Amino acid sequence: MNVDCILIDLDDTLLVEVASATAAMKATARVAAEKYSVDTDQLVDAVFSEAKPLWYGAPARDYCVRIGVSSWEGLWARFEGDDPDLAALRNFAPTYRFSAWQAALCSCGIDDPDLAGALAETFPLERRKRHVIFENSEPVLQALEGRFKLGLITNGLSCLQREKIQGSGLAHYFDTIVISGDLGRCKPDPFVFEHALRRLGGTPDRALMVGNSVKSDIAGAHAAGISAVLVDRGDPHGADPTIIPDHIINTLTQLRYFLGI
Repeated sequence: MNVDCILIDLDDTLLVEVASATAAMKATARVAAEKYSVDTDQLVDAVFSEAKPLWYGAPARDYCVRIGVSSWEGLWARFEGDDPDLAALRNFAPTYRFSAWQAALCSCGIDDPDLAGALAETFPLERRKRHVIFENSEPVLQALEGRFKLGLITNGLSCLQREKIQGSGLAHYFDTIVISGDLGRCKPDPFVFEHALRRLGGTPDRALMVGNSVKSDIAGAHAAGISAVLVDRGDPHGADPTIIPDHIINTLTQLRYFLGI
């Protein structure tokens, strides 16, 4: 196919996001296991479960939905910036994090506020140790670099996504990086894709989107008139049979064969 520009998603397309968050959760849970007889997997499941309703009560909930910030990201983000919504989230974060871990511990039969506070401080440290990329991310970007104009488009807080990008070491492959937190709107809004293409000097008919989310990446690209490739690694989360990608690959390496490079 005739492609000049390729837009690529970050989280769980190039960068291991959910698994990294889970690994950091497990490492944090082991701190609790050193003090109490607690199943770490049970505690991790409890944190994910308890954090969600608390996050829904965040003072800037609409802002979080608008740019796409998950409850587990709220457990470690710094919320840097001058926006009043970011300031509100900075103020909310310590209580939110303590409450999530306290509720998770209580669900496991442990009432220890001091430990909850320690776990709330430990998780951000553990998460920042894990900027893991998929093993084929860099070789594929090396193959694409110079042949196409490359744009990275990702949902989330500007400060957090830039921290992930810097930690991954992948920024230099991209001609532009677009983060929903800088735009005030997130994928699947077609504006995000259109904005990235404008910065690349490209057009929808000669562009391709690559991502792992049917709803955010594929549907959003199609709404902007861009063909889209789904990276399907077998995770059914977010599947929607009404949204049909133009092509499906199971690893990023297959993108090279699809493009004939």
